[in-house]
Amino acid sequence: QVQLVESGGGLVQPGGSLRLSCAASGFRFSTYAMSWYRQAPGKERELVAHISSDVGIRNYADSVKGRFTISRDNAKNTVYLQMNSLKPEDTAAYYCNAQKVINSWLKYEYWGQGTQVTVSS
Repeated sequence: QVQLVESGGGLVQPGGSLRLSCAASGFRFSTYAMSWYRQAPGKERELVAHISSDVGIRNYADSVKGRFTISRDNAKNTVYLQMNSLKPEDTAAYYCNAQKVINSWLKYEYWGQGTQVTVSS
């Protein structure tokens, strides 16, 4: 059974930090690219950060560059999102995503249930 379980969300003041974790099970984690998405109320889900399976590639949304860092520990089947200098506009539900593209017509993709991050004074 595939599971992605996020944790680490909560309420934080502007300028503060949080570290999100996503524990994966039920699939070969080390062969999947991992991403963090977020969705604020009334807005579309957006890609926040992405890390390739071999950690060779990391990409970030412009809005979080220099503040957020994605990392993974393939031995622990876990991906992390370190969020620093948080702003109220970072408030959203954050989702973990696992993806493996086999070819142009076949890919495997899994989602976590989300963890809420609220940045407010």
